Amino acid sequence: MSINDTQEELIEEFGLFDDWADKYEYLIDLGKKLPGLSDEFKTEENVIKGCQSRVWLHAFMQDGKLIFQADSEAVIVKGLISMLIRVLSGHSPADIMKADLYFIDRIGMSQHLAQTRSNGLLSMVKQMKNYALAYSSQA
Repeated sequence: MSINDTQEELIEEFGLFDDWADKYEYLIDLGKKLPGLSDEFKTEENVIKGCQSRVWLHAFMQDGKLIFQADSEAVIVKGLISMLIRVLSGHSPADIMKADLYFIDRIGMSQHLAQTRSNGLLSMVKQMKNYALAYSSQA
């Protein structure tokens, strides 16, 4: 699936819920389903700067594709990073760098997150794109 196909799938899934309490519940469920990150990757250098909650992001190349793994202490944040991983992981660094992540606005996440969470979400996206830039020479 392409990055945009996955974004459309997420938009459709969130569209099944009418109110934001249900959407938050779904976001929390997504976070709970995210596989944990090995303690060896829960290092200070893997902490995303700019997030209120601690979020660890690990990236590596596999068969020319960038793979992301992450974890967080906060369930909503874990749900946010799980969506970003679902959309971006397994694609080439070039595709990740040029990706327009429109699903965040389309599902209404931008309007319903607290300012600190919105800033954290932007920091997560920025860090994932930075990894893509760093790995682009290896692809």
